Amino acid sequence: MTDATAALKLIDDSLEGAIERLFSFVRIPSISADPAYSADCDKAAAWIAAEFQALGCKASVRPTPGKPMVVAHYTPPDSGRKLPHVLFYGHYDVQPADPLDLWKNPPFEPQRIKNKAGVELLVGRGTADDKGQLMTFVEAARALIATNGSLPFKATFLIEGEEESGSPSLVPFLKENREELSCDVAFVCDTNMWDAKTPAITTRLRGLVHEEVTVIGPSIDLHSGMYGGPATNPIRALSRLVSSLHDAKGKVTIPGFYEGVSELPAAVKKQWASLKFSEKKFLGAVGLKTAAGEKGRSVLEQIWARPTAELNGMWGGYTGAGTKTVIPSKAFAKFTFRLVGKQNPAKVLKAFQRFAREQMMGDAKIAFSGKGGGSPASEISESNPFIRLSAAALKAEFKREAVLMGSGGSIPIVRHFKDILGMDSVLVGFGLDDDAIHSPNEKYNLSSFHRGMRSWVRIMGALGQ
Repeated sequence: MTDATAALKLIDDSLEGAIERLFSFVRIPSISADPAYSADCDKAAAWIAAEFQALGCKASVRPTPGKPMVVAHYTPPDSGRKLPHVLFYGHYDVQPADPLDLWKNPPFEPQRIKNKAGVELLVGRGTADDKGQLMTFVEAARALIATNGSLPFKATFLIEGEEESGSPSLVPFLKENREELSCDVAFVCDTNMWDAKTPAITTRLRGLVHEEVTVIGPSIDLHSGMYGGPATNPIRALSRLVSSLHDAKGKVTIPGFYEGVSELPAAVKKQWASLKFSEKKFLGAVGLKTAAGEKGRSVLEQIWARPTAELNGMWGGYTGAGTKTVIPSKAFAKFTFRLVGKQNPAKVLKAFQRFAREQMMGDAKIAFSGKGGGSPASEISESNPFIRLSAAALKAEFKREAVLMGSGGSIPIVRHFKDILGMDSVLVGFGLDDDAIHSPNEKYNLSSFHRGMRSWVRIMGALGQ
């Protein structure tokens, strides 16, 4: 049986070394979206591969058409008995640091500071998303191996380098290496806690569909005095489409849109209600007062368990200074749809396109980008044994029940693991809502890093039992 006590003490005693290793990682500007940083992405991949090799893993940097993957395998000495085989996933690439003038310190020169409330922070691009997060399980593995001689399970580590730029190489890589990467479960450390004192496991992720449309009217821009009235205005046609997407109660009006959407189980609804989530504070933080979604649904339910149809951008005609009396020939818009349950992305996209055509008026015609696509939602049962195990380990660390929460966003890797590798995922992360992960002055609370490492020691120890 794995003794976590000694490993937890080592985590506490060697915290400074763990911080310095994280800072060494953060100093590498591994921005996958910008080709100018390709060499830095290679450097980051080599850096984390060397860390796995130091743990006794067989680690390699694998080329892809884009940024390289890092794959590492750990087999304990007593692997003759039946042991769980666990995959840990993270990503070494980071978001661009722009705008640079808003950073208080250079983004790739990490700092350890205290905020006005005296909370210690690790500041720099990637401290939270995702270098700090993935290093929590790396450091936990280091501590367990150092104190117990080995990990109590077989481990595979998959660290990708294109998560922040859409993961174009990931699906082909998973398919090509299906046998090697298939495990009993995947642990993903790229999510948040409920708050700074309360751990969480994310069990629901919304899917995503996107589409861009062009509404076409006259063959050229027209003088509104000469053609105003008889000429079809594509902005009006587009506005009609936008205004017809929702009814007076906030429901999406696209026929068939809610196919595959089920009601929230009573037990889950009760648990979410017990969280004492302040809708007023949540909306007030962004200058709003009134929830605008489906009537009769709580804000948490709207974000975590209901689908949406959103207009992300709309433009056309003259938008410069002063007046130009023009009827434009074209108008444009971008839409996204967040999906839940068993909604089928392809069906939702086709239903929207059919609905959009029906809303056109006069001579207006609509064209679609041809790039519309997306991913389905993911739901992991709260009764999953690995979720129960993780929740118990988190409670032991934080002395609080772990919140089993949803996420309004999308993490496609979770669905890819299920569809391609046939395994569920457990999403345990230690980020906070105010970490500014895609903004200037990204930070990771020192307590998140420290207790994240301790939590993974407890989870890993439990896996061996």
